[in-house]
Amino acid sequence: MQNGIHFISGLPRSGSTLLAALLRQNPRFSAGMTSPVGSLFNAMLREASQRNEAAVFIDDDLRQRLLRAVFAAYYAEIHPTQVVFDTNRQWTTKLPALTQLFPAAKVICCVRNPAWVIDSIEALIGRNAFELSGIFGYEPGGTVYSRADGLGSPAGMLGFAYNALREAVFGPYADRLLLVRYESLTANPLGTLAAIYGFIGEELFSHDPEHIEPCYDMVEFDLRLGTPGLHHVGSAVRAVPRPTVLPPDVFARFARDAFWDDPEQLPKAVRIV
Repeated sequence: MQNGIHFISGLPRSGSTLLAALLRQNPRFSAGMTSPVGSLFNAMLREASQRNEAAVFIDDDLRQRLLRAVFAAYYAEIHPTQVVFDTNRQWTTKLPALTQLFPAAKVICCVRNPAWVIDSIEALIGRNAFELSGIFGYEPGGTVYSRADGLGSPAGMLGFAYNALREAVFGPYADRLLLVRYESLTANPLGTLAAIYGFIGEELFSHDPEHIEPCYDMVEFDLRLGTPGLHHVGSAVRAVPRPTVLPPDVFARFARDAFWDDPEQLPKAVRIV
Protein backbone atom coordinates (compact mmCIF):
# COMPACT_ATOMS: atom_id res chain seq x y z
CA MET A 1 0.00 0.00 0.00
CA GLN A 2 1.54 3.28 -1.15
CA ASN A 3 0.77 5.31 1.98
CA GLY A 4 0.39 2.51 4.47
CA ILE A 5 -2.22 0.21 5.87
CA HIS A 6 -3.48 -0.52 9.36
CA PHE A 7 -6.11 -2.94 10.58
CA ILE A 8 -9.23 -2.76 12.74
CA SER A 9 -10.13 -5.97 14.53
CA GLY A 10 -11.36 -7.16 17.92
CA LEU A 11 -14.83 -8.09 19.14
CA PRO A 12 -18.18 -7.63 17.37
CA ARG A 13 -20.59 -4.92 18.57
CA SER A 14 -17.66 -3.11 20.17
CA GLY A 15 -17.40 0.10 18.17
CA SER A 16 -15.44 -0.82 15.04
CA THR A 17 -18.08 0.66 12.71
CA LEU A 18 -18.27 3.82 14.79
CA LEU A 19 -14.48 4.06 14.84
CA ALA A 20 -14.32 3.71 11.05
CA ALA A 21 -16.98 6.42 10.66
CA LEU A 22 -14.91 8.77 12.80
CA LEU A 23 -11.61 7.93 11.09
CA ARG A 24 -12.93 8.60 7.60
CA GLN A 25 -13.72 12.17 8.60
CA ASN A 26 -10.01 12.63 7.95
CA PRO A 27 -9.61 12.92 4.15
CA ARG A 28 -6.26 11.14 4.45
CA PHE A 29 -7.93 8.01 5.80
CA SER A 30 -10.00 5.26 4.18
CA ALA A 31 -11.98 3.15 6.66
CA GLY A 32 -15.21 1.16 6.62
CA MET A 33 -17.07 -1.88 7.84
CA THR A 34 -15.72 -5.42 7.37
CA SER A 35 -14.29 -5.71 3.86
CA PRO A 36 -13.96 -8.79 1.60
CA VAL A 37 -10.18 -8.57 1.79
CA GLY A 38 -9.94 -11.07 4.65
CA SER A 39 -11.85 -13.71 2.68
CA LEU A 40 -9.81 -13.01 -0.45
CA PHE A 41 -6.63 -13.24 1.64
CA ASN A 42 -7.66 -16.69 2.92
CA ALA A 43 -8.62 -17.86 -0.57
CA MET A 44 -5.23 -16.81 -1.93
CA LEU A 45 -3.43 -18.58 0.93
CA ARG A 46 -5.44 -21.73 0.26
CA GLU A 47 -4.81 -21.77 -3.46
CA ALA A 48 -1.10 -21.07 -3.00
CA SER A 49 -0.76 -23.94 -0.52
CA GLN A 50 0.21 -27.53 -1.20
CA ARG A 51 -3.47 -28.46 -1.69
CA ASN A 52 -2.94 -27.00 -5.15
CA GLU A 53 -0.84 -29.41 -7.20
CA ALA A 54 0.68 -26.46 -9.06
CA ALA A 55 1.97 -24.98 -5.79
CA VAL A 56 5.34 -26.55 -6.61
CA PHE A 57 5.89 -23.41 -8.70
CA ILE A 58 5.09 -21.05 -5.78
CA ASP A 59 7.65 -20.18 -3.11
CA ASP A 60 7.22 -17.92 -0.07
CA ASP A 61 8.42 -14.81 -1.91
CA LEU A 62 5.79 -15.33 -4.57
CA ARG A 63 3.13 -16.04 -1.95
CA GLN A 64 3.92 -12.70 -0.31
CA ARG A 65 3.67 -10.86 -3.63
CA LEU A 66 0.33 -12.53 -4.34
CA LEU A 67 -1.04 -11.61 -0.91
CA ARG A 68 0.10 -8.00 -1.21
CA ALA A 69 -1.55 -7.95 -4.62
CA VAL A 70 -4.90 -8.80 -3.00
CA PHE A 71 -4.72 -5.59 -0.96
CA ALA A 72 -3.32 -3.55 -3.85
CA ALA A 73 -6.07 -4.68 -6.23
CA TYR A 74 -8.94 -4.14 -3.80
CA TYR A 75 -7.75 -0.67 -2.80
CA ALA A 76 -6.49 0.36 -6.25
CA GLU A 77 -9.05 3.17 -6.54
CA ILE A 78 -8.15 4.68 -3.17
CA HIS A 79 -6.47 8.06 -3.65
CA PRO A 80 -2.68 7.66 -3.35
CA THR A 81 -2.51 10.03 -0.40
CA GLN A 82 -4.84 7.92 1.79
CA VAL A 83 -3.94 5.53 4.57
CA VAL A 84 -6.14 2.42 4.56
CA PHE A 85 -7.76 0.86 7.64
CA ASP A 86 -9.08 -2.59 6.73
CA THR A 87 -11.58 -4.14 9.13
CA ASN A 88 -11.88 -7.85 9.82
CA ARG A 89 -12.09 -9.86 13.05
CA GLN A 90 -9.68 -12.45 11.64
CA TRP A 91 -6.73 -10.06 11.38
CA THR A 92 -5.67 -10.80 14.97
CA THR A 93 -5.03 -14.39 13.83
CA LYS A 94 -2.85 -13.28 10.90
CA LEU A 95 -0.20 -11.22 12.68
CA PRO A 96 2.76 -13.44 11.68
CA ALA A 97 1.89 -12.86 8.02
CA LEU A 98 0.75 -9.23 8.30
CA THR A 99 3.92 -8.13 10.09
CA GLN A 100 5.99 -9.49 7.20
CA LEU A 101 3.74 -8.12 4.47
CA PHE A 102 3.32 -4.69 6.07
CA PRO A 103 6.10 -4.09 8.64
CA ALA A 104 4.72 -0.69 9.73
CA ALA A 105 1.10 -1.84 10.16
CA LYS A 106 -0.69 -1.63 13.51
CA VAL A 107 -3.91 -3.33 14.66
CA ILE A 108 -6.60 -1.43 16.53
CA CYS A 109 -8.68 -3.91 18.52
CA CYS A 110 -12.12 -2.77 19.63
CA VAL A 111 -13.15 -4.44 22.89
CA ARG A 112 -16.26 -4.50 25.05
CA ASN A 113 -17.33 -6.64 27.96
CA PRO A 114 -18.54 -9.87 26.32
CA ALA A 115 -21.74 -9.79 28.36
CA TRP A 116 -22.62 -6.46 26.76
CA VAL A 117 -21.70 -7.82 23.32
CA ILE A 118 -24.23 -10.65 23.81
CA ASP A 119 -26.71 -8.14 25.24
CA SER A 120 -26.31 -5.83 22.24
CA ILE A 121 -27.03 -8.64 19.79
CA GLU A 122 -30.00 -9.89 21.82
CA ALA A 123 -31.44 -6.37 21.96
CA LEU A 124 -31.04 -6.13 18.18
CA ILE A 125 -32.83 -9.44 17.69
CA GLY A 126 -35.66 -8.16 19.87
CA ARG A 127 -36.00 -4.96 17.85
CA ASN A 128 -36.26 -7.03 14.66
CA ALA A 129 -38.87 -9.44 15.98
CA PHE A 130 -40.34 -10.12 12.51
CA GLU A 131 -37.00 -10.66 10.76
CA LEU A 132 -34.94 -13.84 10.85
CA SER A 133 -31.27 -12.98 11.31
CA GLY A 134 -28.42 -14.42 9.29
CA ILE A 135 -26.38 -14.35 12.50
CA PHE A 136 -28.37 -17.41 13.59
CA GLY A 137 -28.77 -19.03 10.19
CA TYR A 138 -32.25 -17.55 9.65
CA GLU A 139 -33.63 -20.12 12.09
CA PRO A 140 -36.97 -19.17 13.71
CA GLY A 141 -36.42 -21.26 16.86
CA GLY A 142 -34.02 -20.82 19.74
CA THR A 143 -33.88 -19.04 23.08
CA VAL A 144 -31.65 -16.40 24.59
CA TYR A 145 -29.66 -19.30 26.07
CA SER A 146 -29.12 -21.13 22.78
CA ARG A 147 -28.28 -17.85 21.03
CA ALA A 148 -25.74 -16.97 23.74
CA ASP A 149 -24.23 -20.47 23.51
CA GLY A 150 -23.93 -20.14 19.72
CA LEU A 151 -22.40 -16.68 19.84
CA GLY A 152 -19.88 -17.68 22.50
CA SER A 153 -18.85 -21.02 20.96
CA PRO A 154 -15.33 -21.28 19.46
CA ALA A 155 -16.74 -20.82 15.94
CA GLY A 156 -19.39 -18.32 17.02
CA MET A 157 -19.51 -14.63 16.17
CA LEU A 158 -18.18 -13.65 19.61
CA GLY A 159 -16.25 -16.78 20.54
CA PHE A 160 -14.03 -16.78 17.46
CA ALA A 161 -13.25 -13.07 17.79
CA TYR A 162 -12.56 -13.40 21.52
CA ASN A 163 -10.15 -16.31 21.03
CA ALA A 164 -8.48 -14.49 18.13
CA LEU A 165 -8.01 -11.44 20.35
CA ARG A 166 -6.45 -13.51 23.13
CA GLU A 167 -4.14 -15.16 20.58
CA ALA A 168 -2.88 -11.75 19.54
CA VAL A 169 -2.68 -10.18 23.02
CA PHE A 170 -0.67 -13.06 24.46
CA GLY A 171 1.38 -13.70 21.32
CA PRO A 172 4.75 -12.40 20.13
CA TYR A 173 3.30 -9.43 18.22
CA ALA A 174 1.44 -7.80 21.10
CA ASP A 175 3.33 -4.55 20.57
CA ARG A 176 1.38 -4.10 17.31
CA LEU A 177 -1.92 -3.87 19.20
CA LEU A 178 -3.92 -1.01 20.65
CA LEU A 179 -7.00 -2.11 22.56
CA VAL A 180 -9.80 0.45 22.34
CA ARG A 181 -12.55 0.06 24.92
CA TYR A 182 -16.08 0.69 23.64
CA GLU A 183 -16.67 2.81 26.73
CA SER A 184 -13.65 5.00 25.96
CA LEU A 185 -14.72 5.52 22.36
CA THR A 186 -18.30 6.50 23.22
CA ALA A 187 -17.56 8.57 26.35
CA ASN A 188 -14.36 10.27 25.15
CA PRO A 189 -14.12 9.97 21.35
CA LEU A 190 -11.61 12.78 20.87
CA GLY A 191 -9.26 11.48 23.56
CA THR A 192 -9.53 7.98 22.11
CA LEU A 193 -8.79 9.23 18.59
CA ALA A 194 -5.77 11.16 19.89
CA ALA A 195 -4.42 7.92 21.36
CA ILE A 196 -4.95 6.13 18.04
CA TYR A 197 -3.16 8.88 16.11
CA GLY A 198 -0.22 8.66 18.51
CA PHE A 199 -0.16 4.88 18.17
CA ILE A 200 -0.01 4.90 14.36
CA GLY A 201 2.26 7.95 14.15
CA GLU A 202 -0.09 10.24 12.23
CA GLU A 203 -0.60 13.97 12.66
CA LEU A 204 -3.78 14.62 14.65
CA PHE A 205 -6.85 15.71 12.68
CA SER A 206 -9.72 17.80 14.05
CA HIS A 207 -12.59 15.30 14.22
CA ASP A 208 -16.22 16.18 14.91
CA PRO A 209 -17.98 13.43 16.92
CA GLU A 210 -21.18 15.53 16.89
CA HIS A 211 -21.66 15.20 13.13
CA ILE A 212 -21.13 11.74 11.65
CA GLU A 213 -21.99 11.04 8.03
CA PRO A 214 -24.18 7.96 7.39
CA CYS A 215 -23.00 5.10 5.20
CA TYR A 216 -25.90 3.72 3.18
CA ASP A 217 -23.96 0.65 2.01
CA MET A 218 -24.11 -0.58 5.61
CA VAL A 219 -27.90 -0.27 5.64
CA GLU A 220 -28.19 -2.45 2.54
CA PHE A 221 -25.74 -5.00 3.96
CA ASP A 222 -27.70 -5.30 7.21
CA LEU A 223 -31.00 -5.72 5.37
CA ARG A 224 -29.55 -8.58 3.31
CA LEU A 225 -28.39 -10.21 6.52
CA GLY A 226 -31.88 -9.94 7.99
CA THR A 227 -30.48 -7.85 10.84
CA PRO A 228 -31.38 -4.16 10.31
CA GLY A 229 -29.31 -1.89 12.51
CA LEU A 230 -26.35 -4.26 12.90
CA HIS A 231 -23.93 -1.60 11.62
CA HIS A 232 -26.02 1.45 12.45
CA VAL A 233 -24.06 4.49 13.60
CA GLY A 234 -25.85 7.49 15.02
CA SER A 235 -25.36 11.04 13.80
CA ALA A 236 -23.39 11.87 16.95
CA VAL A 237 -21.33 9.87 19.44
CA ARG A 238 -23.27 9.22 22.63
CA ALA A 239 -22.67 7.01 25.66
CA VAL A 240 -26.20 5.88 26.49
CA PRO A 241 -26.49 3.70 29.61
CA ARG A 242 -29.35 1.19 29.73
CA PRO A 243 -30.28 -1.95 31.65
CA THR A 244 -29.33 -5.31 30.19
CA VAL A 245 -31.93 -7.43 28.39
CA LEU A 246 -30.15 -10.67 29.34
CA PRO A 247 -31.17 -13.06 32.12
CA PRO A 248 -28.84 -12.48 35.11
CA ASP A 249 -27.15 -15.89 34.80
CA VAL A 250 -26.31 -15.33 31.13
CA PHE A 251 -24.92 -11.85 31.82
CA ALA A 252 -22.82 -13.11 34.76
CA ARG A 253 -21.48 -16.01 32.69
CA PHE A 254 -19.88 -13.70 30.12
CA ALA A 255 -19.14 -10.61 32.24
CA ARG A 256 -16.06 -12.13 33.86
CA ASP A 257 -14.33 -12.68 30.50
CA ALA A 258 -13.22 -9.05 30.03
CA PHE A 259 -9.57 -9.87 30.79
CA TRP A 260 -8.37 -6.46 29.53
CA ASP A 261 -10.00 -4.78 32.54
CA ASP A 262 -7.38 -6.40 34.78
CA PRO A 263 -3.98 -4.79 34.08
CA GLU A 264 -2.28 -7.71 35.81
CA GLN A 265 -3.43 -10.00 32.98
CA LEU A 266 -2.16 -7.84 30.13
CA PRO A 267 1.37 -8.14 28.72
CA LYS A 268 3.34 -4.91 29.11
CA ALA A 269 3.62 -4.57 25.32
CA VAL A 270 -0.14 -4.19 24.89
CA ARG A 271 -1.52 -0.66 24.98
CA ILE A 272 -5.10 0.09 25.95
CA VAL A 273 -7.25 3.22 25.94
